[in-house]
Amino acid sequence: MLPITNCDGQRELAVFDKLKARASEVDAQVTAVVQDIIADVRARGDVALRDYARKFDKCELTKLEVPREEIQAAYDTCEPKLRAALHAAAENIKAFHERQKQQSWFTTQANGSMLGQTVRGLHRVGVYVPAGTAPLPSSVLMNVIPARIAGVKEVILCTPPWQGKACDAILTAAHIAGVDRVFLLGGAPAMTAMAHGTQSVPTVDKIVGPANIYGATAKKLLYGVVDIDMIAGPSEILIVADETANPAWLAADLLSQAEHDILAGAVLLSTSQNIAEETLAELKKQVAILPRKDIALQALVNNGAMLVCENLQQALDYANQYAPEHLELCVENPLALLGDVHNAGSIFLGHYTPESVGDYYAGTNHVLPTGGTPRFFSPLSVDDFVKKTQFVYYTREALHAAKDDIAVIAEAEQLRAHGNAATIRFM
Repeated sequence: MLPITNCDGQRELAVFDKLKARASEVDAQVTAVVQDIIADVRARGDVALRDYARKFDKCELTKLEVPREEIQAAYDTCEPKLRAALHAAAENIKAFHERQKQQSWFTTQANGSMLGQTVRGLHRVGVYVPAGTAPLPSSVLMNVIPARIAGVKEVILCTPPWQGKACDAILTAAHIAGVDRVFLLGGAPAMTAMAHGTQSVPTVDKIVGPANIYGATAKKLLYGVVDIDMIAGPSEILIVADETANPAWLAADLLSQAEHDILAGAVLLSTSQNIAEETLAELKKQVAILPRKDIALQALVNNGAMLVCENLQQALDYANQYAPEHLELCVENPLALLGDVHNAGSIFLGHYTPESVGDYYAGTNHVLPTGGTPRFFSPLSVDDFVKKTQFVYYTREALHAAKDDIAVIAEAEQLRAHGNAATIRFM
């Protein structure tokens, strides 16, 4: 399935080079296709959206927007255990993200000047939730709840048809999270509609949410017309494990990402040869009974790796270089290692914290940077849904005290009018 590599300072470097290659630049053909879709939706609006739904989703849309009564009906008829689980997850997500909320502030100085910053929610945000190979109601909660906490005035959601209509689980999550409007649109056409607007779909200030390669490319190309959260690639997990780890649990956690996508990455860094070998045996056993076993197996073969490290410090060094989306520390004392983790989207500590806890339930956000970008990107948060505006107020006395310094700096930059704007008030 995948070889076990013993780290010797060289062999593991080749493994990581191969793993990183999957996050390479988007194919030029994909970009060309998406550019054509963007131009077409801009030109033909709703007519183009219906044509693309027919072409890509094999669905004849009589209406683009899902009526409120259909959303309510989906919630009312949702399987009670799923509805209760979504409510519980929503409460946890809300509690976590409430602590991220920032307040506007100002400060006054002795000379009478005042400085400050206003923090306001964006006016309208578009959330995209895929439903191509599997519906993702959890993504509705993860994207919409932080937006609501931030004070966003209106949240619209685009999701492609699922078996010919809107997915009831996604509509239930939309009802719980407080989505204002739902449109049955997918991929690059949906992104374009939200960015530029059509006869039915309003323009938004920002687009968030996961998407396939075409949707993600559209977000990238539309950035600047609207803001976006991040360019997320295929999902990935990296596990650091010592001799106290359970191989069956490690295999299950690796497969939890491998089943996402054939491009998903699954990496184990262990300090124990035995743990690595037993985990490999468990992978072979568990993958065989998965409903999405073909996807998971291809992901493991193409983007999986097992490395035996000399010690935990070496494993952490490689983890920081890889900068995974999900990092599990399946070790005896995970809290002792937390300070040594510099690059990871989300960290899962200990033997009883699989990444699915964060994906669905704990409250931490599952919209995470991928492909090494945790080196500089952060998980989706309330901060992504606000805009900050600074303000300054100077009295006559305050400006008088500062005008000469302003003029000196302006002269150094050869921008004399800047200096004049301050000094002219005292001539």
